[in-house]
Amino acid sequence: MRRVLNIHEVDDARLDEVQMPDAGDSDVLIDVKACGICGSDLSYIKMGGIMRPEGGVTPLGHEAAGEVTYVGKNVEGITVGERVVINPMQTPSMIGSGGPEGAFTENLLVSDARIGDSILPIPKGLPFEIAALTEPLAVALHGVNRAEVVPGDKVVVFGCGPIGLGMVLWLLDRGITDVVALDLAEDRLERARALGAQAALNPAEVNVREELIKLHGVGKVLNRDAAGTDAYIDAAGAPNILSDVIGMAKFHSRLVITAAYMQPVEVHLGAMLTTEMTITTAMGYPDEMPEVLAALPRIADKAGSMISHRFGLDEVIAALDVARSPASAKVMIDI
Repeated sequence: MRRVLNIHEVDDARLDEVQMPDAGDSDVLIDVKACGICGSDLSYIKMGGIMRPEGGVTPLGHEAAGEVTYVGKNVEGITVGERVVINPMQTPSMIGSGGPEGAFTENLLVSDARIGDSILPIPKGLPFEIAALTEPLAVALHGVNRAEVVPGDKVVVFGCGPIGLGMVLWLLDRGITDVVALDLAEDRLERARALGAQAALNPAEVNVREELIKLHGVGKVLNRDAAGTDAYIDAAGAPNILSDVIGMAKFHSRLVITAAYMQPVEVHLGAMLTTEMTITTAMGYPDEMPEVLAALPRIADKAGSMISHRFGLDEVIAALDVARSPASAKVMIDI
């Protein structure tokens, strides 16, 4: 038997005992060593699951690192005992996002396993919990990539949860020093400052436009002043962010939306017209996971500082409550 964290109904997640999976000739089994709690896990619980069959469950967990314990005879390039992370977006079942497998478990089945695709080797000496940050850091890197920023650009990140903090980390790692982080929680702002953000501000306590003009200078839109910020990245999902950015954006600035919006948001196209600004989105990590894994040994200390809490698998229900708190960053389940 093994345990798996499953969603049964709306706001009803349970750690269930289930049978060990049957692995086939094209599959691998992984002893999961660490798995991070993602904001999407919390959203799925609130929704009552994703693609959950009537009377069935949605297994949770997709930010996983572990050790291979079984390799099917048709699987090439993977060996028993190898330390690996999974790329859930490349697994046929989209592990942890509606398929039959979730990574909050001791034993994870990865079907149709492919090295360099759904399975990626962990660099030697990298701790499992740091390797388990690969997936969220890849989400963050993809958002930064979509912003098309270069050293000398001035950037604002909305939201200092794990994805927003990852964006701050990557921006600074890329040589972009003028990075302003925004969040309502002081604990998260302090983490952004510790990573090296130029400023970390609570938008409920300051006039964001005025502060950005102080920090990033004045930009122009026709005959009015605007913030000198080149790019904005939304990792928060507050409904006012889009209109606020349009209202202070300079000519040819950029906004990348990585947050998941569940409701329509009004856009003032007239105000946006004069800026000729670009609004785009970023989802997942089409190509970024190998790059993140390669970089993690170099940035392990900074990445590890994003982990705010650690729990065992038997404490995962309590860990979900902590992950819902604004005081948390990355909550890691050590298995």
